[in-house]
Amino acid sequence: MQSTAKNPQEYLDSLPEERKEAVNKLRNVILEKLPKGFEENINYGMLCYCVPFSLYPDGYHCNPEIPLPFLSLASQKNFIALYHMGIYADPKLLDWFVNEYPKHSKLKLDMGKSCIRFKKMDQIPYELIAELLGKISPEKWIEMYETEFRKQNTK
Repeated sequence: MQSTAKNPQEYLDSLPEERKEAVNKLRNVILEKLPKGFEENINYGMLCYCVPFSLYPDGYHCNPEIPLPFLSLASQKNFIALYHMGIYADPKLLDWFVNEYPKHSKLKLDMGKSCIRFKKMDQIPYELIAELLGKISPEKWIEMYETEFRKQNTK
């Protein structure tokens, strides 16, 4: 369910009514807790939080014309998805998140490599997400990206 929105407000306005409150609340947590330096935009039909070209001029190796993505938020067909590249890149951060999740939610954790899926809008662990968001700065993400992804993709 990829959006054709051109900016974050257009994305939010296009959401189904039953998703607006949860996505807006998650977005507000992101804007409040994500370390300074990330920028919000629309990429891949989702709300994205990227390292701007001013901090990382090389952009994303998959498409150097877009800034380096870090976090995305999307309303998919059957769930809300939060894509956190730090969880994908850092096994210690993943372990921390997996261990903390049951302390914040009675639901089973539903996730892929970087995707955390929320099927019940009233069961999103906002406090845990807020804590997760503060763990990686843009500078730290650039370092991790260079180590974990960039070198692998230039071989």
